[in-house]
Amino acid sequence: MELSIIKNKKQYNACLNWVDEQFDKKIKPHSPEGEKLQIMLLLIKQYEDQHYPIPLPDPIEAIKMKMEERGMRNQDWVGKIGSKGYISSILNKKKPLTLELVKFFHRELNIPAHVLLA
Repeated sequence: MELSIIKNKKQYNACLNWVDEQFDKKIKPHSPEGEKLQIMLLLIKQYEDQHYPIPLPDPIEAIKMKMEERGMRNQDWVGKIGSKGYISSILNKKKPLTLELVKFFHRELNIPAHVLLA
């Protein structure tokens, strides 16, 4: 398989099939074949990023998910953000996320800033 920019779905599918074949052969990553495979994977990723973008999650849903993962409740933010009512308003999308809140949730929950700003 020749390495080149993937321009259409037919080329994309051919590249995916080639990658499957290479994985079946269990080639070593640092061999010449392994290097070619790594480059092909980058070309596939470039095509997928362009043609099949993954939308960013809703910022509030990301906050809720992180809170759930950590076993946190709205009460845990009282005094750090504001009152329980204010926190509920934010998490129910009745009040907007301010830049200060974005910074806070980024720092406290390790949510990427670009997700919170989406």
